Amino acid sequence: MEMEFEGHISPRLKDGIKNYLIDIDGTITDDVPNEQPDRMIHCKPYPDALQTINFWYELGHKICFFTSRTEDLRQITEEWLNRNGFKYHTILFGKPRGGNYHWIDDNAVKATQYNGKFTDFVKKQVTIEVFED
Repeated sequence: MEMEFEGHISPRLKDGIKNYLIDIDGTITDDVPNEQPDRMIHCKPYPDALQTINFWYELGHKICFFTSRTEDLRQITEEWLNRNGFKYHTILFGKPRGGNYHWIDDNAVKATQYNGKFTDFVKKQVTIEVFED
């Protein structure tokens, strides 16, 4: 990864480069629970997801799949991603199941809920929860 270390405690990506953390089930393919790995092998990717994610990869963004799949499903998951042509850098397994995520981090975090189609991002003003000063 191309990162800058100058004066930072942790590495930072270059300006304009994003770390995309992308769910798998229900986001780039059908929602398949961990208890049905045989379905994971045969599900089809969402075409707009494949095209968009590979485009981001080619632009130099970092693609990390962040999934509720467990580590024992790594081989099935990697084979499926590779067979279907997804370009990515890493996969993080074991995301908590159940949704309603509230991410707390010392870095700025932007979240986008997938609603059935990968489209261009638009800017909107929304209400968010923050820590009181």
